[in-house]
Amino acid sequence: MIPSIIKKFPLFLALFIVFFTTGVSGQDNLEYPLGPGDILRIQVFQNPDLTTETRVSETGSITYPLIGAVEVGGLSIAEAERKISDALKKGGYIKQAQVNIVLLQMRGSQVSVLGQVNRPGRFPLETLSRVSDMLASAGGATMGGDDYAIVTGLRDGKHFRKVIDIPALYLGEKPDEDIYLAGGDVVYVHRAPVFYIYGEAQRPGAYRIERGMTVMQALAQGGGPTPRGSEWRLRLHRKQDDGKVVKLSPEMTDLVQPNDIIYVRESIF
Repeated sequence: MIPSIIKKFPLFLALFIVFFTTGVSGQDNLEYPLGPGDILRIQVFQNPDLTTETRVSETGSITYPLIGAVEVGGLSIAEAERKISDALKKGGYIKQAQVNIVLLQMRGSQVSVLGQVNRPGRFPLETLSRVSDMLASAGGATMGGDDYAIVTGLRDGKHFRKVIDIPALYLGEKPDEDIYLAGGDVVYVHRAPVFYIYGEAQRPGAYRIERGMTVMQALAQGGGPTPRGSEWRLRLHRKQDDGKVVKLSPEMTDLVQPNDIIYVRESIF
């Protein structure tokens, strides 16, 4: 008896995984607001003759057998399912209609991906797309792009803005931030913050600030001091919130901030 159960365990596990992932995907679909151009497959349990594929019109309506035109624009998929079910019940066609709507394609919406990406432009929402999907469509961030993307748009008629940690999306550190996008959203990747190094540095210039970068690492980016320079005689110019620039004598372990200017002075010996 036990060996038989063990042999069937992989099948039970596979069925569990399929059921679980399908449930998650379905829950995400239920929250999507329908709009013009969306293509739907509508099914009614135990009524195969009512299965149909239809497109949401420019006015936000669909045509469904028996009940005719149904306004679904702006409704979530769950709300549209209830509306069709209620219409079938009120019309006396089916007493308890279990309606299921599957979103096949999203063609009425576009998302703009702008800023420091390899292929900026407007991209259609063919299916439910997350931030990571659209960044991939735009070729990802450029070398000069920031680690953060800003998503703006409308949610429930109100302005929406969210700052998203791009590396964390792919490293699995913040999977909840990989949100679904809606038509009209704008994904903007700003230029990465930089610091400047000059004076007795091997390679003076502007450099990208990496996460948690220290003064020692910044000095290494500039190739270190020249034979005339001294790593112990650094001067850091930092702009404060009030616009004033202060001069500091930094420690090697101090963190570098955007637009810091590091001056490598000559050795006194």
